[in-house]
Amino acid sequence: MIKQREFEFLKNVLKSRLEIELKGSATEIPIYQSEETNLSELAGFIRENKLSNPEVITLLLALAPHISPEFYNSIIFSFLPNGGDFPEFGGAKGKNHRGILPTGETVLFVLAGSDIEKRSTFLELFSEDHLFARKGVLYLEDVPVGEPKLSGRLIMEHEFVDLLTTGSISKPKLSSDFPAQLIETDLKWDDLILNEKTTAQIAEIEIWLKHNEVLMNKWGMKSRIKPGFRILFAGSPGTGKTLTASLLGKYTNRDVYRIDLSLVISKYIGETEKNLSKLFDRAENKDWILFFDEADALFGKRTGVRDAHDKYANQEVSYLLQRIEAHAGLVILASNMKSNIDAAFTRRFNAIIEFEIPSTQERLILWKKNIPENVKLDGQINLEEIARKYEINGANIVNIIHYACLKTLERKSNTILYSDLLKGIQKEYLKEGKMINLN
Repeated sequence: MIKQREFEFLKNVLKSRLEIELKGSATEIPIYQSEETNLSELAGFIRENKLSNPEVITLLLALAPHISPEFYNSIIFSFLPNGGDFPEFGGAKGKNHRGILPTGETVLFVLAGSDIEKRSTFLELFSEDHLFARKGVLYLEDVPVGEPKLSGRLIMEHEFVDLLTTGSISKPKLSSDFPAQLIETDLKWDDLILNEKTTAQIAEIEIWLKHNEVLMNKWGMKSRIKPGFRILFAGSPGTGKTLTASLLGKYTNRDVYRIDLSLVISKYIGETEKNLSKLFDRAENKDWILFFDEADALFGKRTGVRDAHDKYANQEVSYLLQRIEAHAGLVILASNMKSNIDAAFTRRFNAIIEFEIPSTQERLILWKKNIPENVKLDGQINLEEIARKYEINGANIVNIIHYACLKTLERKSNTILYSDLLKGIQKEYLKEGKMINLN
């Protein structure tokens, strides 16, 4: 939570600058004094990152409209009671917000007034290399062509507004501005039934997630290895790709966001890049796992360029590859079949992991694991025989058990009938357009 003293400090900074510029006062700009007893998230962030006085002021300037809508108006009005234009201060109006929103011009005015040389020294606050950009704290909004860059609004990322005002970060929700959905699971690694080869490959991803930070920074490999880790999960639906991604996040304390590429791709030229750009910009420095489902939609085998849409489709693929290769976190692309993905793209991955249809023994384990403990099976049911006879995946098995359990409850019983289990198997086969002999 924010303490009142931070905004009293900012108010005094603004008043001092206005005294200097409008009244010729010899007032000094106040210096922020950190107090160890101040346990607010804002004070902690300032101490942890050893922010300089100009950085503290910039941070507070960006945060102020989110706390007090009239903050800037009330201070300026006290100096200009009759109103009037004051372009030196900068500032902009929002669509809904009725107060003043700070711009880059506002920051330079507050920090340096009309001193041109001094103003230029503070431009680095908006550079890509500055802590504010590296940590995704705040940035200047893009402006129309021909307008000064510093006239862009000073925008603090939503996550930091949440953190500094409430002490916690709300997780982004699926929307047109954020085409990704948080995926979580209550299951454990023991619930994921895969062959030994696939399990070993997944363990290597977990090793990367645990040790990459030390390898890159403390062991000095940052200049030799590309940032991030790129994996292709290949396998038919229901074989555990999404569950694996969820478990990787769960056991390494990372959020996993699923992006359905078939939904992100737009029929409008240029919109796909815009949709993806929003996602990667939000994901920067968040340590999220990005799970791109239905990757075949964008990374399928390429054909010749026949029209403008083919040309732009290739540009979309190139753009996504660039963003994936520049992303410092784990990116997983999921495809129904490895052969669906163009070979030119597969070379970009650190690893390709194939999720196969479970073997007879693996299917038997899945059957046994997913039947509720307090449910009985009638005497006709032989799980070993069912596992051997019906080549289905884990998702199919869960669906069949779900169906059979509902039928059991409807009969006010706790014993699954063989006929209900067979009916469930038949439904799964028919759903996938397959024929089945239940005899």
